[in-house]
Amino acid sequence: MAGHSKWANIQHRKGRQDAARSKLFSKLSKEITVAAKMGDPDPDKNPRLRLAVKVAKGQSMPNDNIDRAIKKAIGGEGEDYKEIRYEGYGPGGVAVIVEAMTDNVNRTASTVRSTFGKNGGNLGETGSVGFMFDRKGEVTYGADAGDADAVMMAAIEAGAEDVESSEDGHVIWCADTDLNDVSTALEADLGESDETKLVWKPTTTTELDLEGMQKLMKLIDALEDDDDIQRVTTNFEASDEVLDQL
Repeated sequence: MAGHSKWANIQHRKGRQDAARSKLFSKLSKEITVAAKMGDPDPDKNPRLRLAVKVAKGQSMPNDNIDRAIKKAIGGEGEDYKEIRYEGYGPGGVAVIVEAMTDNVNRTASTVRSTFGKNGGNLGETGSVGFMFDRKGEVTYGADAGDADAVMMAAIEAGAEDVESSEDGHVIWCADTDLNDVSTALEADLGESDETKLVWKPTTTTELDLEGMQKLMKLIDALEDDDDIQRVTTNFEASDEVLDQL
């Protein structure tokens, strides 16, 4: 399985074991507020906001929190946030993309650079690792959504590009600009998805051993601990044997 999917699975397991829900909800709220500020506060009229709300609900964020985040935008909050992408290399030469949303670019840049340096990585220029990824829409369904053939047919009809099915479920890929339309069409056919989001999908991967994975996870944990960091993507690949030891 590709590194991105593996990392998502690791994060999911790890997320159930720690008490980071409030930090996660804070980041999701920020995305909702900014999305609502940049467009219509009605999710039905604002694809980015609709996606942000969908992601939040997929993480079991309470509706009250979602409503408050939208009201912040209506009240004039959120206009100072800037979206910035940082790129660099982590331990073992793994490519790392860091997406931030901040009201203080200098502070965030300094923190990201320092975090890379303290954890065996190097922050590069924008574009230094981006060529190793494609920007894609990702829609995931559990195995109970249907068999591989049924999901493949639904994905084709919805305008998706590819489907990866396994005993754990289905991952449906589409062009980033088609995510709203594809996810809406899939909902009509397969029901509510487990998760719908824009991702950086690795086109090449770097394999890590156990020591390398431990170092990489230390870097990612440090980055994600910062309130300005919305998400971190890497292109690592590791064997099931290594991942089971984490």
